[in-house]
Amino acid sequence: MYKEIIISIIILIGIITLDQITQRYTKESIESFSGKLSIMQEDLKEEIEKEKEEKNLEEEVKKLEIDWEEIYGKLAYFIEHDELEKIETQLKELKGNVEVKQYAEAIPGIEKCKFILEHIKQKDAIHIQNIF
Repeated sequence: MYKEIIISIIILIGIITLDQITQRYTKESIESFSGKLSIMQEDLKEEIEKEKEEKNLEEEVKKLEIDWEEIYGKLAYFIEHDELEKIETQLKELKGNVEVKQYAEAIPGIEKCKFILEHIKQKDAIHIQNIF
């Protein structure tokens, strides 16, 4: 009897610990990527207002894609793929808009991407709303 209780407690502690680790990683990686998206958004707004080299923006989008692939690889273990694919779709749309120099259309895409990231972070957090 006591063996089963001890094993159950150990399993429960393990689950809570792993959940905290994944939540911390999710929060840190999403905040980091959202910051990079905000920088990209500011660069796009500057491009609309004044002339800037297009190569820099295209290189920044490539860096964003590389960063996302790294984050995606780890988040895919414990977050729904549908949510992650929405972000990937927005990044592809952003890349296309930057390539054809339609910066005004790229800015709402960044906002959508940031919204989805924030939604993922809130959805996977332990809150009373998420339990019930």
